[in-house]
Amino acid sequence: MGRAIVSALRMLLVLTVVAGVLYPLAIWGVGRVVFSDRADGSLVRHDGEVVGSSLIGQAFEGPEWFVGRPDAFDPGASGPSNLGPTNPELGAAVSERLDAIRSSDGASQVPVDAVTGSGSGLDPHISPAYARLQAPRVAEARGLELSDVMALIDEHTEGRTLGFLGEPRVNVLGLNLALEELAPLP
Repeated sequence: MGRAIVSALRMLLVLTVVAGVLYPLAIWGVGRVVFSDRADGSLVRHDGEVVGSSLIGQAFEGPEWFVGRPDAFDPGASGPSNLGPTNPELGAAVSERLDAIRSSDGASQVPVDAVTGSGSGLDPHISPAYARLQAPRVAEARGLELSDVMALIDEHTEGRTLGFLGEPRVNVLGLNLALEELAPLP
């Protein structure tokens, strides 16, 4: 009986070292070497400074910026609202967002991602349609030609993942950084 316990303890020690120390270190090392840009959180740098992550939405305020989805600004509150489509609170929130977008961007047709949150609450992307909806406001605020802003949106539109997964999308941080390069604010 004593030999069995000693054998079991040795096996526990070996498996703890292999599965609890060596394997995680190996995976961490591979991640750092193969995916070095992603291993640190896909940080975005501008003029040598970290300005955000390409994976997390950020708040941009003012008519001179493209804005993201309504919920993409509070990482502490990540997660969906869990309000169903028949919930009056969701209907009221969507109606309020719709009125705000119609007033700021003068649109009669508004893409769904402009008034609804994402499942995670951290989505950094918007649809190309929502970016195009905001383009006239941004162009006017920056003193740019609308065609230049539309071209910038087209340049920053990412296709479907693997050619068939998801929808085309625009990373708001990347688009705003390119906009700042094109027409810096004073």
